[in-house]
Amino acid sequence: MTTDLGRTQQLAAHEARRRLEHERNSRLAQLRAIEESAPHPDRDLQEAQTAAIQRVLEEIDAAGVRLADGTYGTCGRCRTPIPVERLEILPYVRFCVGCQQRAS
Repeated sequence: MTTDLGRTQQLAAHEARRRLEHERNSRLAQLRAIEESAPHPDRDLQEAQTAAIQRVLEEIDAAGVRLADGTYGTCGRCRTPIPVERLEILPYVRFCVGCQQRAS
């Protein structure tokens, strides 16, 4: 029998998976658009854009691992919960705002 808390966690996990999948699909579409476009005059810029998108895809994959192991939504540095509002904007984020600022 699933408790109310268990149902809430399942819904939250389902929503997080949905958001991560949306982010993944968006980034893959960006990569396809770059690949299908004519070569950009600034090749370095195009390579930097591709590398940045690939880094975000790696972060999305890492968030999926955290979701599976139960650490999703917890700051990787201070171990406090990451605010839901932050996860809604960046569902793959690893750190709370304070720790992210200190890391930058």
